[in-house]
Amino acid sequence: MRLTLIFGAALASALAFPAQAQIAKGDVLVRARAIVVAPNDSSGAVTPGFPGSSVGVTTSYAPEVDFTYMLTNHIGTELILATTKHDVTGGGTLSALDKVASAWVLPPTLTLQYHFMPTKHVRPYLGAGINYTVFYNAKASDSLVTAIGPTKVHLTDSVGYAVQGGIDVDVSKRVFVNLDVKYIDINSTARLTTGGALNQVNVHINPIVAGVGVGIRL
Repeated sequence: MRLTLIFGAALASALAFPAQAQIAKGDVLVRARAIVVAPNDSSGAVTPGFPGSSVGVTTSYAPEVDFTYMLTNHIGTELILATTKHDVTGGGTLSALDKVASAWVLPPTLTLQYHFMPTKHVRPYLGAGINYTVFYNAKASDSLVTAIGPTKVHLTDSVGYAVQGGIDVDVSKRVFVNLDVKYIDINSTARLTTGGALNQVNVHINPIVAGVGVGIRL
């Protein structure tokens, strides 16, 4: 709520500014955001050992940095950099375990954006692009280890699409506030190796990534 009020105040202030060129070809926009990564998750069963099971992925919060280079007055390309930690929770026949694993997620995403009003102080944009997600430092939970023994966890990398919408609102000639929402297509296969036994599950994560922050035009 506080972030929404700050953004609203900045928007009201920006609307009172006289119009003048704000971004143009060759500009670099650097933003720092606070983001929430909210999965729209679904999965199959953990097979072959756990029929009737499923897994879910928890929401996470983190800082994020992104860079936009303006190819023309209207078209820019944006690269976002952030990493978040998520828990994998058990469902169905695994629900009693609650948390079954955890992993860190590194999802660099490159989008091509169209900025609708580059000469205004309030500048909405839309974008679409590609995401490559790396999962690292994956670990089995204590409850899973207690239930089935020491287990190694590995999640396969993911390549998918990303779409976004956002708005920049000036608070000075170079500084602006930003609101941005993305949908990212992320899918992975989680492999659980316990002794000589291998179980695996296909997970669709597909998060909505919403962020609010500040930026500077270089």
